[in-house]
Amino acid sequence: MNYNIDQKGYYGDFGGAYIPEMLYPNIFELKQKYLSIINDISFKKEFNQLLEEYVGRPTPLYFAKRLSKKYNTKIYLKREDLCHTGAHKINNTIGQILLAKHLKKKRIIAETGAGQHGVATATVCALMGIKCVVYMGDLDIKRQAPNVARMKMLGAEVKSVQSGSKTLKDATNEAIRDWINNPLNTHYIIGSVVGPHPYPDMVARFQSIISKEIEEQLLEKENRSKPDHIIACVGGGSNAAGAYYHFLNDKTVNLIAVEAAGKGIDSGESAATISTRCWLRPTSSSVSLRAVSIGLLSNFSFLPPGNAICPGWFLRLVDRFVNKISRFFLKVKTGINTLASRKFDF
Repeated sequence: MNYNIDQKGYYGDFGGAYIPEMLYPNIFELKQKYLSIINDISFKKEFNQLLEEYVGRPTPLYFAKRLSKKYNTKIYLKREDLCHTGAHKINNTIGQILLAKHLKKKRIIAETGAGQHGVATATVCALMGIKCVVYMGDLDIKRQAPNVARMKMLGAEVKSVQSGSKTLKDATNEAIRDWINNPLNTHYIIGSVVGPHPYPDMVARFQSIISKEIEEQLLEKENRSKPDHIIACVGGGSNAAGAYYHFLNDKTVNLIAVEAAGKGIDSGESAATISTRCWLRPTSSSVSLRAVSIGLLSNFSFLPPGNAICPGWFLRLVDRFVNKISRFFLKVKTGINTLASRKFDF
C-alpha cells in the first residue's frame, strides 16, 4: 500500500482539494510554493533552530516501567506534552508561521476546539509579531476558558462562533469565510491533517519530527530504530501523522489508531470513523452526522485522508492505560464539583 501523496493531493482514493472558487488562488499559491519553501536550506535551519531552542525539542521518550512490567513488554511514551504550550500542535504552527512569512502574509487566522491549537497559533504569532485571529465555538469558549485567556494574553483576537453546534466544525466554517473575505494578506493555519491539499501533507511534514525523534531515541535506548507497534489517538490526525510518518511504508511496524467511540460504535453517536469503516459520517438523507465524543478534538464528522488508509488495531493495554487516565480525571472533576458546591467564608 502506498501512503505517499500524489501531485493532485490524493492518498490513493482520498484527498484532493474541494474548495470554493474564491479560495482557489490561495490554495494554488500554497500548492505551487510550499515544497520549495520548506525544502529551502535557510527555512530548514530556522525551523529546526526554533524547534530546539523555542519549542524544547527533542521531547523525551519515557520508559513506562510499571506499565511495561504489567504487560511483560517494553512501553515507551513520547512526551509531546512537554513541548512549549503543552502539546505537539506547536511543531506545525512554527512551520506554518515561517511559511506565511515567506509568502509575505501579514495576518493569521486559525480555528480551535479545545484551544490548544489556538494557543500554539497565538504563541507563534506573538513570536513573529503578526496579527492573529482565532475562531472558536461559543460552547468551546465556555468549556475552555483558561486557554481562551492564554490566547488573549498572547495578543490574539478570539472570535466567538454562534452558529451550528457552536463547536470546532463551526469555527472552521467561520475561519474559511474569513479567508474568502481576506485572500491577499491572510494565511490560514490549519492544525489538523484535514482540509484541501496541500494542508494534510504540509501538516504531516511539520509533525514528522515526532517519528524522526522516535527512530533516533529508540536506537540510543534499545539499539534498534523501529518499534513493533506505534499507538496514537486519531481526532484531527496530526499527532498520529507525526508519529507514523517515518514508518508508514514499513510493514514490520504496526500502526495502531485509537479513536473516540462516543456512546458506542454502533450507536450512531461516535467519532469512530475508522472502526465503522465510514470516512464521512452521513445519515440516510446524505446529511453528515454530528460526531460525538467527550474529547473536543475528536469531534470530526470525517476522517483525515492520510488516516483513511491507515490500518487500526486496538490493544487491551491501551484500554487499560486510558481507563486509568479517565478515572484520574473523573476524580479531579468530582473534587472540583464538591468544592464548587461548598460555601467558604473568607
